[in-house]
Amino acid sequence: MDVRLKVRRFDPEANGAGEEFSRYEMDVPEFYSVLDCLIKVREEIDGTLALRCSCRSAICGSCAMRINGQAGLACNTKASEAGRNGGEIVVEPAGNMPVIKDLITDFQLFWDKVRDVDPYLRPESAPPAGQEYEVPNEDMLRLAGVMACIMCGACVSDCTVLEVDENFLGPAALAKAYRFVGDPRDDADGARLSKLAEYGGVWDCTRCMQCVEVCPKDVDPMGRIMLLREASMEGGVPGGYGERHVTAFTNSVRHSGWLDELRLTVNTFGMFNLPKLLGMAPTALRALRAGKVPPLRHKSIPGVNHVRRLFERHGA
Repeated sequence: MDVRLKVRRFDPEANGAGEEFSRYEMDVPEFYSVLDCLIKVREEIDGTLALRCSCRSAICGSCAMRINGQAGLACNTKASEAGRNGGEIVVEPAGNMPVIKDLITDFQLFWDKVRDVDPYLRPESAPPAGQEYEVPNEDMLRLAGVMACIMCGACVSDCTVLEVDENFLGPAALAKAYRFVGDPRDDADGARLSKLAEYGGVWDCTRCMQCVEVCPKDVDPMGRIMLLREASMEGGVPGGYGERHVTAFTNSVRHSGWLDELRLTVNTFGMFNLPKLLGMAPTALRALRAGKVPPLRHKSIPGVNHVRRLFERHGA
């Protein structure tokens, strides 16, 4: 099988020469993964290529990188699928983290954010002498998915919020936070949720689903973030604009059966928060030019009572 690789290169000693791509062509067996191809390049074609790998079995997460523009593990990405129909396979380092050399990134930002969520149990008291904490099986089954995380950083690489705001904790750290908030042995939920509701926490996720798309272990980081939001609201933890946005959205649909977009902004930021409201003016003007301005008079949809009954049935 013929494989064509286009690999982004970065040499920290190039005196600011910048990044460039190197191209390699090779004939490999059909079963080869992208990682197999990269190792072949390093060992037989270009010994200067730098990459990180270890288990080659999708367990350690070391070989996370961007393949054709999307993060994934090179070891469980088949070259035949990535380069379907003889196409070129574009390989780049993971995103949102500084590049050390070629395909190796500095994970300091990743680990700093994981440490920020206190990734350990904080029980109020120790178990009785000679005993251990007993956890109901259903609770551990509920946490099994998030504990499958191998800390590969794929979700962080492709997080669209981290791309524009480094203060965001990121999907991996927030999923790790849920692992402890959801653990019945932990007694620090109030403190955890209060910290997570601050700027850079759960309310900054835009629900783009990129972290869900690229996670090789189906951890569903975005789903965990949404559960943390629910826990915050149920616990009465102030969530700023994010919480107010959710409340305004829900109230609008409950009242009229659909979203009142004009009132949503006002109810989220507050009627007298002029700086925020004026800051939305450019967006409003673009919507006006595109003919997407909602009606000034918001009417309930026919059959709105059915929508209200759904809310009542689910206690929302």
